[in-house]
Amino acid sequence: MQWEQLLSLRRQGDTNKRLRIEQDETRLGFEVDYDRVIFSSAFRSLQDKTQVIPMSKTSFVHTRLTHSLEVSVVGRSLGRAVGKKLLERHPHLRETHGYRFNDFGAIVAAAALAHDIGNPPFGHSGEKAIGDYFLNGKGQRFKEQLSEKEYQDLVDFEGNANGFKILTESKHGVDGGLRLSYATLGAFMKYPKESLPKKPTKHIADKKYGVFQSEVPFFKEVAEELGLISHGQNRYARHPLTFLVEAADDICYTIIDFEDGINLGLIEEEFALEYLIKLVKDTINRDKYNKLERASDRLAYLRSLAISTLIQEAVSIFLENEEAILKGEFSHALLDKSQYQAQISDILKISIEKIYQSAEVIDKEIAGYHILSSLLDAFTTAFENKKNGNHRHYDDLILKSTGMDWQPTDDTYMYNMKVCSFISQLTDGKSLQIFNKIGGKL
Repeated sequence: MQWEQLLSLRRQGDTNKRLRIEQDETRLGFEVDYDRVIFSSAFRSLQDKTQVIPMSKTSFVHTRLTHSLEVSVVGRSLGRAVGKKLLERHPHLRETHGYRFNDFGAIVAAAALAHDIGNPPFGHSGEKAIGDYFLNGKGQRFKEQLSEKEYQDLVDFEGNANGFKILTESKHGVDGGLRLSYATLGAFMKYPKESLPKKPTKHIADKKYGVFQSEVPFFKEVAEELGLISHGQNRYARHPLTFLVEAADDICYTIIDFEDGINLGLIEEEFALEYLIKLVKDTINRDKYNKLERASDRLAYLRSLAISTLIQEAVSIFLENEEAILKGEFSHALLDKSQYQAQISDILKISIEKIYQSAEVIDKEIAGYHILSSLLDAFTTAFENKKNGNHRHYDDLILKSTGMDWQPTDDTYMYNMKVCSFISQLTDGKSLQIFNKIGGKL
């Protein structure tokens, strides 16, 4: 892969080539990407979506929105640091094409800002709830009406693929969704493949999938414009900057979810501080640390130092492996190769035991399963009845209340994807509100 292609400013529908050297320095195309994401309704909905504790009432806990903002900040730092070194290695990018190190930071920041935009309510259990409805619930009735890949999109519903759909889908007379640059879309595509074959290799890019059947044609256009290496079967090597987006996410949820667990009292403060100290033992200023009287200040200091340490580590690993990454041969997440991998694993293990598997999280995830299954059943039944010509007045009311509309061109796959996409963009609170309304609670 070549950086000149990977940094493409092209947007969906462009007829002329966009050149970096001709960009307005006060409003760069990659910075426009960030603006378009942050002003989108899909991004705003993240303010009431689960990051750690579903429907938490405390201000301590991060939502998907605050998490995404923090990931974008870390991603920007990663991109700038890497970009500075890459321009030294490949001076023609600056001298001939006009790229600056800030461009790398802007691309990673925009992709990182959008990285969770396709996630449904109630965290990752929301993805599982949607998939379970079609695999084991009443949604099984659609299996015979769908191709193998279409059905797999539903039973293995994936927030990353849904994010690509939200960012690129034409609707309501708006072509190309947010019309982000292909470079940012490429960096966003964590798993550049369709739902089948499932996990064809142990490469990190094959762990999940990143595109629904409905978006495959445009997905291929983006991949080919960027020069991503094709592995056949609509599978491609990752855009190199995707590794930085992933690292930013890994850094934030490792450290900040851990911090949330401490603030919620799920993890003992002194016990947790010891684990963070192990991570930053080589860079901690002991005199400064010992002068901090409050545990909250000590925690903030260690969190900041841990994030800075892991940023430097991820940058170093990326630059050491640039050649393998450009060849599509680097098969791990950056932090999987970190010298701090053992410390990271210890922190994640505690987070799983104390936070993600806590009674509060489990109880609300159970409720989320029931809420989303009920919504899926009501909406898919309404579309099914419209398609079969035996719809009831109730079905019309259900669809009208959501803003979803039936089109004669909608086949089984299309209307089921409409439902899943609609539900995925609901907040935790809104999904509960609609659930109560359908159940007769006004």
